[in-house]
Amino acid sequence: MVENFAELRSEIEELKRKKGAVIMAHYYTRPEIQAVADFLGDSLALSVEAQKCDAEIILFAGVNFMAETAKVLSPEKKILIPCPEAGCSLAESCDAAEFAEFKKRYPDHLVVSYVNTSVGVKALTDVCCTSSNALKVVESIPAEQPIIFAPDRNLGSYIKKLTGRENIVLWDGACHVHEEFSLEKILQLKSEHPEAKVVVHPECRDYIVKVADFTGSTAAILEYCGECGADEFIVVTESGILEEMRKRFPEKSFIPAPPEDSACACNECRYMKMVTLENLRDCLRDESPEVVIDEATRAAAERSIKNMIAIK
Repeated sequence: MVENFAELRSEIEELKRKKGAVIMAHYYTRPEIQAVADFLGDSLALSVEAQKCDAEIILFAGVNFMAETAKVLSPEKKILIPCPEAGCSLAESCDAAEFAEFKKRYPDHLVVSYVNTSVGVKALTDVCCTSSNALKVVESIPAEQPIIFAPDRNLGSYIKKLTGRENIVLWDGACHVHEEFSLEKILQLKSEHPEAKVVVHPECRDYIVKVADFTGSTAAILEYCGECGADEFIVVTESGILEEMRKRFPEKSFIPAPPEDSACACNECRYMKMVTLENLRDCLRDESPEVVIDEATRAAAERSIKNMIAIK
């Protein structure tokens, strides 16, 4: 935790009370951010929670596309983002204008986009998906219907293999965190901890997924670690999730998988770590920066998200 954590936490709690605000924080944010959050979860779960809660001010401690998604689902609420510079390498790998041109090349294809996209890409999408429900979303579409899957080539390739569908065209995007894991180092960790289970996010490269004991979203990985009888896990996703893992399962051991860069012991999202207690406090105090989306784009993006939610 930061040195002045108690003081900053007190300021933040007072501002929340004064303004009737709630803080939504993603699992990948810093431990001190998770500690002051009212709700902790993955991106879409937080946006759905923001939609359900009574607060008129939602501070979204995460990256841009997450706050945008919250605004899409809750247009009447003031959605604040403490660090608007915090982007997402995956979302930024799929520019909306470029994607619109790509889409024109496949006029008969239905567009399935991962929730980790800008609001502009969501507006060009038929149905969104998450890493938790991507398989269900694709399987809900008739087998003869060709699909564009964007933006994550690794998640798309994973779903393509699970379904056996050859009529899926992949956008060539990726997340810098999940692209950079080292297979050699994971295998070395496995040799040092032979009883450990390897848990992997499907945004990882195919050769990383192949060595997994379990592949799933952050929420699914958390559930697996709780239900699995193993006492030790090698965690192949962003290392911020370890804070929640250790909190929920203190009797178990969690080992972060390292990236290719030999100077790093674990793999972190540089954007998530841009959210600090200081900019969170300032954002609440000033009620700025606020997420603003034009109504036409918001409504189009909302349709793609609601189409996903409607799939049972």
